[in-house]
Amino acid sequence: MATTYSSAPSAIAADEAAPAVHRIGFADLGAALRQGWEDFKAVPSHAVMLVLIYPVLGLVLARLVQGYAVLPLLFPLAAGFALLGPFAALGLYELSRRRELGEPASASDALAVLRSPSLGAMLGFGAILLALFLVWLAAAQAIYVALFGYAPAAAIPDFARRVLTTPEGWSLILVGCAVGFLFALAALCLSVVAFPMMLDRHAGIGDAMATSLRVVALNPLPIAAWGAIVALLLVAGSVPAFLGLAVVIPLLGHATWHLYRKVVEPNPNPPRLPPPSPLKRSAADFPANLLQWKRNGT
Repeated sequence: MATTYSSAPSAIAADEAAPAVHRIGFADLGAALRQGWEDFKAVPSHAVMLVLIYPVLGLVLARLVQGYAVLPLLFPLAAGFALLGPFAALGLYELSRRRELGEPASASDALAVLRSPSLGAMLGFGAILLALFLVWLAAAQAIYVALFGYAPAAAIPDFARRVLTTPEGWSLILVGCAVGFLFALAALCLSVVAFPMMLDRHAGIGDAMATSLRVVALNPLPIAAWGAIVALLLVAGSVPAFLGLAVVIPLLGHATWHLYRKVVEPNPNPPRLPPPSPLKRSAADFPANLLQWKRNGT
């Protein structure tokens, strides 16, 4: 009898709407990072390829900021990446899931998220995080205008001088960081395990966000520490012209999957993805596909 797959996650969500969540300690955060690093070492070329657009996008945005004399938004843009990171790591969660099951993990396997019945929910929640990112940029711009007016900074040295040596600049740092913290806190509480749960259990947006909130309520200090770790690593990765994000993002993506596994009860009957269409290959596997005869041992 042929196996059939449903494209709607409603039946699954009805059974798995409220999975049990566990208490975790600070040691579990370190273990998740170590497991994430092992995943990254196992598929480093694919992971870097999947997230290379991330630092490249940062460089492009930085150039646009300078070119259009809106330099004050450069730091909010970089800081706001943390709001979009959980969505950007979807393919990395899939790689970690496959390695956990002992299945092959390649770039084309990461694209299996596109076959997930919860793809619509993941895209919808990604749109929510994007909206949060845009609101953060608007808030950052409003704070700058309130303190410095509409006159743009002439260049990086001028902007740095105004921010670091004037009372208005010090206020900008304090108020901006405080408001940015609130946006980051909201994103963390809503998404700490949301995307891995959508991928693993094919859950809807509401169930995934509710589970993330339950995880935060049960583990406030460890999750706060996790948020601090994420922020510090993103800052460290952003300093060398965003290039360090090519390592930081996959590390955090893989580690987030393992954190999800530690804090949410595993599904005893995990749903399966529909099989891929036959004879389709991903461009991400080029040029390995040219050597298919070697992989087949012929």
